[in-house]
Amino acid sequence: MYKVLLADDERLDLEGMKTFIPWGELGMEVVEGVTNGFAACKVLEEQAVDILVTDIRMPNMSGLELAKRAAEIRKDIKVVFVSGYQDFQYAKQALKLNAWNYVLKPMDDQELIDSLSQIRKHLDEERSREAAYSQMEPLMRNEYLEQLLEGIYSDTVRIKLEQDYGLGSFAWPACAAVLEMDDLAWKLIPASDSGDRAVTDWMQQVTSLCRKHGIDYVCRLSRKRAALLLQEQTAVPVIEELLASIRATFPFTMTAGLGAPCVRLVEVQGSYRQAVEALDYKMFHGKGKLIQIGDVRRTEKEDIRHLDERLEALFSAMTRYELVAVHDEIEALFQAARSLKTGFTIRSFTLNILMKLDQYLHTMNEDLFQLLGIEFNKLDIIMQFETIQDIQSWLRRQVYELSELLHKKKQKKNWKLVQDVQRYVGERLADNITLKDAAEHFSFSPNYLGQLFKEETGQNFSEYLIALRMERAGELLRQTNLKIYEIAEQVGYRYLPYFSRQFKETYGMTPMEYRRS
Repeated sequence: MYKVLLADDERLDLEGMKTFIPWGELGMEVVEGVTNGFAACKVLEEQAVDILVTDIRMPNMSGLELAKRAAEIRKDIKVVFVSGYQDFQYAKQALKLNAWNYVLKPMDDQELIDSLSQIRKHLDEERSREAAYSQMEPLMRNEYLEQLLEGIYSDTVRIKLEQDYGLGSFAWPACAAVLEMDDLAWKLIPASDSGDRAVTDWMQQVTSLCRKHGIDYVCRLSRKRAALLLQEQTAVPVIEELLASIRATFPFTMTAGLGAPCVRLVEVQGSYRQAVEALDYKMFHGKGKLIQIGDVRRTEKEDIRHLDERLEALFSAMTRYELVAVHDEIEALFQAARSLKTGFTIRSFTLNILMKLDQYLHTMNEDLFQLLGIEFNKLDIIMQFETIQDIQSWLRRQVYELSELLHKKKQKKNWKLVQDVQRYVGERLADNITLKDAAEHFSFSPNYLGQLFKEETGQNFSEYLIALRMERAGELLRQTNLKIYEIAEQVGYRYLPYFSRQFKETYGMTPMEYRRS
């Protein structure tokens, strides 16, 4: 219900407005009816009034002066003036005050009702926009912080971060940190939509917990990862306290990587990359801990980089169905494992490969254990092998089988997936749709989906989106009488000059010329 304040020094008119206007049907309630401007100001200070209906000519304080004070107290208040014919000279001043309407006495109830109905419609639209913004604002904040971490932000984003989100007054130096949900926890979640929702819900709760620990800058990076920006002085104790809270609150643990200190926005990307790098050494340092980049030994860096290169090559060969390359890469991996001096066993090394393999498969919307038909808790078979050759042979067979299964599934599903993506995009042309949005919807990484889309269609995702928008715009120009700015909005362009420029690049003429042709 919208709150209305009535002000009129003529009590009969005041009671008439209270009685004969159907306030309830209008979605409004009269919070007070007063006979002078001073009493009205007191009500405005005490209550959140949406609409002020006031007589212009009142003793001591005129309705015009009251409207000015009301705007100072509540800048978006809507004002309707009522007054007699002899006061019509005030109408011009009322309009200067952005009055919603000027209703003359003797007052026609319907005229006031119509004005109030228009105000309600406008207020409804304002609330709808505010609700939409309140839903979008956390997403925008997350997007801006992610751009900061990746080092791809514009001056506009920098100004937004500094002025609207407080980074301009941030107490530097700061450190970036990355939290990751540990493997064993999410392995216990079934690979299904409900399992995915559980992970997403948990990550939302984790980000809320971060803020309870006084961490203002939290950015969700993926289903299992979040990034933080903290003051250097308190970073370590705050993160350790946070990890302990997560262990006590949730059915999983999280590991944190912490980058080196930075002293300005432009250096945040470097600290973030170090935090990601530190997190990679979880296989050496263990889970549920804080790993600082300064704690990572040089030998560990060399080992993990070498292993990551080999694993990347192995997974790539598996995806491409190149079995000879799979054999060679597994051979090279185990050759490297024989010389590692990090203290973890060949068996834990193999388990780590399987964990990395499942993470890789999840970017393709696949699950290692479902594909192979085995359960995570049955991997103790690895502990029963007596030699490294036995483990290597077993792993090779598993990867061969995965490669075969992926090859068969790829032949069937790639084109269907692309069609689903095209349908998804076509239904959301009016939105600011991106490859990242489509990838999240279909649970793929943007890089993988973009590469797959181009392989199947011969176009980049952005090229396809522009072509589809221009095709739809052409149809609307030919088949409807919509204004050009309305067509631009329907095909996802909020900035008309950019739409016109894009249209001309596509069709060789402006939208207006196209419509006339």
